[in-house]
Amino acid sequence: MEQKKFKRTTVTAALPYANGGVHIGHLAGVYVPADIYVRYLRLKKEEVVFIGGSDEHGVPITIRARKEGITPQDVVDRYHEMIRNSFEDFGISFDVYSRTTSKTHHKFAADFFRKLYDEGKLEEKTTTQLYDEEAHQFLADRYVTGECPYCHNEGAYGDQCEKCGHDLSPTELINPKSTISGSTPVMKETVNWYLPLNKYQDWLKEWILDGHKEWRPNVYGQCKSWLEMDLQPRAMTRDLDWGIPVPVEGADGKVLYVWFDAPIGYISNTKELCERDPQRWGTWQKWWQDPDTRLVHFIGKDNIVFHCIIFPVMMKAHGDYIMPDNVPANEFLNLENDKISTSRNWAIWLHEYLLDFPGKQDVLRYVLTANAPETKDNNFTWKDFQERNNSELVAIYGNFVNRALQLTKKYFGGVVPPCGTLTDIDRQAILEFKDVKERMEQLLDQFKFREAQKEAMNLARIGNRYITEGEPWKLWKDVDAQLIQPAAERRPDGTLTPAALRRQAEVNSQLCQQSEAASRVATILYVSLQLVGNLSIAFDPFLPFSSNRLRKMLDFMTFDWSQLGSTDILPTGKMLQEPQLLFEKIDDDAIQAQLDRLERIRKENEAAAYKAEPIKKNVDFSEWEKVDIRVGHVVSCERVKKSKKLLQFLIDDGTGSPRTILSGIAEHYSPEELIGKDILFIANLAPRKIMGIESQGMILSAENYDGTLSVTTLTKPVKPGSKIG
Repeated sequence: MEQKKFKRTTVTAALPYANGGVHIGHLAGVYVPADIYVRYLRLKKEEVVFIGGSDEHGVPITIRARKEGITPQDVVDRYHEMIRNSFEDFGISFDVYSRTTSKTHHKFAADFFRKLYDEGKLEEKTTTQLYDEEAHQFLADRYVTGECPYCHNEGAYGDQCEKCGHDLSPTELINPKSTISGSTPVMKETVNWYLPLNKYQDWLKEWILDGHKEWRPNVYGQCKSWLEMDLQPRAMTRDLDWGIPVPVEGADGKVLYVWFDAPIGYISNTKELCERDPQRWGTWQKWWQDPDTRLVHFIGKDNIVFHCIIFPVMMKAHGDYIMPDNVPANEFLNLENDKISTSRNWAIWLHEYLLDFPGKQDVLRYVLTANAPETKDNNFTWKDFQERNNSELVAIYGNFVNRALQLTKKYFGGVVPPCGTLTDIDRQAILEFKDVKERMEQLLDQFKFREAQKEAMNLARIGNRYITEGEPWKLWKDVDAQLIQPAAERRPDGTLTPAALRRQAEVNSQLCQQSEAASRVATILYVSLQLVGNLSIAFDPFLPFSSNRLRKMLDFMTFDWSQLGSTDILPTGKMLQEPQLLFEKIDDDAIQAQLDRLERIRKENEAAAYKAEPIKKNVDFSEWEKVDIRVGHVVSCERVKKSKKLLQFLIDDGTGSPRTILSGIAEHYSPEELIGKDILFIANLAPRKIMGIESQGMILSAENYDGTLSVTTLTKPVKPGSKIG
């Protein structure tokens, strides 16, 4: 089916929840891909708006506020600012970044709901829900904890058990408790309003399954899975006190469901932008209700259902809105082979990254795009981050740019030299990059950003190979040194005066006319500089900071996408600025510091998650008295040959006849650490042979949460053989 031609594009990026900072999973999953796409459309001079904002309602915010003893507004104010700053720091170029607590949004979302209500598009239902009689409020899923019916984790939430991963409802929990008062909740009737998804199921099937087979397989597949089941009405209101009040008489104590009001935030934020500058942006209706506008949502895979089923049904029920043309959702990014988790602090936070790697926003953008989880979950490791920076950005891209600019400075005073007669090597290099625009467009239009970035990097590979094969440094040895102009006149800021620039260009031209070798070097550098100019365009959507620095070196600040693939981006005689390194190597110490930080977090999480094993059944005191625990002094200790685990002890037990005991603690202690220590051992265990050695007792050790063992010792000197009891 032929794709419709649109006049403009509305691009949205999932509203981050204002309950914490932004981490690399957010960047990789949503914001870098969205920013790449928008920057690409802008370079093509297409009409596009990029909408973002903070999602500031919902239960997790009230829980955090309650824990910290502050208001929900205090929470969202703090994180909205942090999130917005992080996006600005990493070049996520929103045209507007607002929030769902704004007055504009509250009114817009309330009016949207009221229109559906007045037209009978919502269903009123009475249901029974858990209610806290002490706190006098209904309990949202996250306000209920109890024992998971599947794994019997006693700390499961009312919506999910984080231990076994099962989705739950609060009524499934065993011994449910309110997290507000600690009391046992009761069931109580309440009224809420539901969106009848079932009435739109046939339309959804036709619109998505028949009309959008070009969507990514993960998006199309998840939608298909949902639409093959019977959709059920979904509540669009909640019994809470934080959110947008339900604009219906008698709905006191109820707010709009966060997943009803949050996507409407895309529209209300657009309205704010248009009202701020109507001359530039026009009306918000142009971006959301004009059939000539294309709507594209960038989200993570956990939001597919909301953006492909629930939000479209809301807009369809309203009747005035365009539908999303594409929803290029990414899968998840893991960190060092473990799922990113904000609750466990297992993440790389953007504001912390810039403290450790200042000025290296583009390095992270590059690595996240190279590892983009476009069709399946992917993994970020610090070693891969270092390798891609050092072996690709530094050794390929940065190296080529530096070679081309430095050689131009050395041989031609920093002025673009004239292009002489092209050889087969020149023509081959030009042939390899002349179609880069078409190749990148095909990939970017299909949201294949990982492959498109590879095409950009391939330009640098072509350039490195071209310079290496041309060997201009060898050819220059044949140039008559007398033809080289003395140092050109420069202004205090280092630039050439117009007169000096003209003389430099004349000398370059004269040099190339009189020397075949110089002409050949000039041609190689001319073609190389065209490649450098192409790189500054090709990488602009991906690496905006370094692309801007490169264009400053080229004095090439006015450009557009149509120039990509051109061989006359930088004209002969153009003066270039002083070359600087685009990227720098990242050393092992910097990476090890990050790995050490993650290891500390891992150990802290393990310690926090540790729960002592259940105490065994009671035993009679007479049984306990049968165990003879004594103090022993370690006379000697050595490893048992051919065993990784066993240590052999010689213990002074106070009898005058030392005994031998074997203990499997060699992975936790060296023999030298234990010699001379007073330890506890069971003296009356029947001897048994282990690896041919008779062991006459058992040394007592405690097992820590992480599996490490600690031998029991004494705090004061006690004679060997003393009884414990």
